[in-house]
Amino acid sequence: MRIDIITIFPEILQSSLNYSIIKRAREKGLVEINLINLRDFATDKHKSVDDYPFGGGAGMVMMIEPVYRAIESLKKERKYDEIIYTSPDGIHLNQKLANRLSLLENIIILAGHYKGVDQRIRDYLVTMEISIGDYVLSGGELPAAIITDSIVRLLPGAISDEQSALTDSFQDDLIAPPVYTRPVNFKGWKVPDILLSGNTPEIEKWRLEQSLERTKRLRPHLLKEDE
Repeated sequence: MRIDIITIFPEILQSSLNYSIIKRAREKGLVEINLINLRDFATDKHKSVDDYPFGGGAGMVMMIEPVYRAIESLKKERKYDEIIYTSPDGIHLNQKLANRLSLLENIIILAGHYKGVDQRIRDYLVTMEISIGDYVLSGGELPAAIITDSIVRLLPGAISDEQSALTDSFQDDLIAPPVYTRPVNFKGWKVPDILLSGNTPEIEKWRLEQSLERTKRLRPHLLKEDE
């Protein structure tokens, strides 16, 4: 898989995309992640990528021309399955979407900034808009890193224990059950007896019951979607 991230602040992403699972996946050749500096596609001496909005108003707007040139330069080299824009009003990132994106071959992620991007970028250049929540951040770099992380960890071989990824929260529209490790008793706070019983069928039954209870309490909409 190849993920190209277009950004005006590549330094924000450099460290976050070079650690833990993502770092190992890159070293194994499972994913190639490239940071493309949008300012490299500006044409004036100031490397401008933003301008005042037509009609007035507060804030600056990312210009269409540098973004168009950046995307076209990438598309000349390969075909992209999705061109994603990080946007507060995009579709919400969830596990099902991450699963689907992990099956693709080539992805561009455009990290938004300022007041937003020229609407024509959204109308004619991107193929998908993704939000990580109903709030506004200073820029799209952190959402781009989160989207990338959610995808890369699903690639076969990225996690040594692939079963671990398959049992994460939301993989089956349920929140994962609570987990425990040693010591069995810490300050009188004990691990549930069922987990120490060795009775695998009963343990799995308990875990499912816990998942259902936690989902009903914390994310009831997930159960309603399945009804």
